[in-house]
Amino acid sequence: MEIYVVRSGDTAWAIARKFRIPLEQLMWDNQLEEDVPLVVGQALLIRSGDGDGKREPVISIGYAYPFIRTEILEETMAYLTDVYVFSYRFDRQARLIGPDTPDDRMLEEVQALGGSPVLVLASLDENGSFDRDLLSWFLNDETAQNEIIRQVEDVVLEKGFQGVDVDFEYAKEDDAQAFVDFVWKMREVMGGLGYPVSVTLAPKTRDDQPGALYEGTDYRLLGEAADQALLMTYEWGYSRGQPMAVAPVNLVRRVVDYAVSRIPREKLLLGIPNYGYDWPLPFRQGETTARSIGNVEAVRLAAEKGAEIFYDETSQAPYFHYQADGVSHVVWFEDARSIQAKLQVVEDYGLAGAGYWQIMRMFRVNWLLLADKFAIYKRNMI
Repeated sequence: MEIYVVRSGDTAWAIARKFRIPLEQLMWDNQLEEDVPLVVGQALLIRSGDGDGKREPVISIGYAYPFIRTEILEETMAYLTDVYVFSYRFDRQARLIGPDTPDDRMLEEVQALGGSPVLVLASLDENGSFDRDLLSWFLNDETAQNEIIRQVEDVVLEKGFQGVDVDFEYAKEDDAQAFVDFVWKMREVMGGLGYPVSVTLAPKTRDDQPGALYEGTDYRLLGEAADQALLMTYEWGYSRGQPMAVAPVNLVRRVVDYAVSRIPREKLLLGIPNYGYDWPLPFRQGETTARSIGNVEAVRLAAEKGAEIFYDETSQAPYFHYQADGVSHVVWFEDARSIQAKLQVVEDYGLAGAGYWQIMRMFRVNWLLLADKFAIYKRNMI
C-alpha cells in the first residue's frame, strides 16, 4: 500500500489510472463520492497487491455505543479482536446500571459476527460525566465493590460478554491503591470465568505527574493488576481546549516511552482517535467550544469550503482552515498519513495492539492500513 497526496488538477479517474487500480476500488477504499471533488492536500490510500504476508498478530479493540449502525458493525468486525460496549456504571446504592440504549441488539450482532463483546464499567454519573466523588466513594466501600462485581459477573454470564474493561477516570491520589485493589478483585472473578480484565490509563509521562486526570493512576501497579491496559493517547486537542492535533505523535511517543518502563509491552494497547475537531476562531479559553467531526466528514467539509489540507510534520496530523458566516475555523482530524504514523508507534514499541475511541463512524482507510500492517488476533479462533 502507499499514500498519495492530491495535487491541483488531480481527478480520481487520473489517479486510479496512474496507479493501475480500478476507479471503484479507489472510491470505495477512501470513501469518495462522485459529487464531492478531491481536495488539494487530501491523502488517498492506494491499495495494490496483497502485501508480503509477514504480519505480526495484534489485538485491536474498538469502543462503541449500543446504537451503532449495523452496517458499520458488520464491516468493522473483521478488523477487531474485541468490541468494548460503552458503558455500564454504578450508583451510590451499588446498583449496576446498563447503557441508556439497551445493548441486546448490538450484542446479538457482535456474537453473530464471531466477535468478542467486552463490558465497559465506567465511573460515570447519570449525566454521562466522569464523577470523581462517586468513584472515591466506591473505591472506599468494599461492600459496594463486592456487590457491583457480583452484578457484573451475572451480566457477563447472562449476556455473553467475554471480558470487562475498567474505565475509572479522575481517581484521587489517595485512592490510587484502592483502584488497583479493585482491578485485582475484578480480575480474580473474571479470570475464574476465563475472561480478561483491561484498564484504561490516562496519558502520563512520569510517576508524579500532577493533575486530576493523572494523580490516582499508578501505571506499574495497574499494569500488574490487569491483563491488558489501554493508553488514552488522544484528546490533547479537545472540545474545550486550544486548537491542535487530537493525538500528536510526538507527544504520544512520550507517553509510550514512560508506559513501557512501567508495564510489559505485551499488555499495552495504543489509543487511537477516530475523530477530529472543528474550532471557531479566535480561540478563547473557557468560551470556545469545538465540535467533533468525523475524518471523512472533515475532508468533505474542506471540499465544500474550497480549503486546502495541510500536514503538520511534528504532530503528524492534517488540518485546514475555512470561513463560514464571517467566522474563521480550523479543523484538525486524522487521515491515512496520521494513522500510518500511529500504527508505526505500535510496531516500533512492540505493543500488544491498538484501541480505538470510537468506531461509531466508518473510516475505512484506518482498517485497511491496520490489516495491511498486522494480522488481527481473534479470541474465538480454534
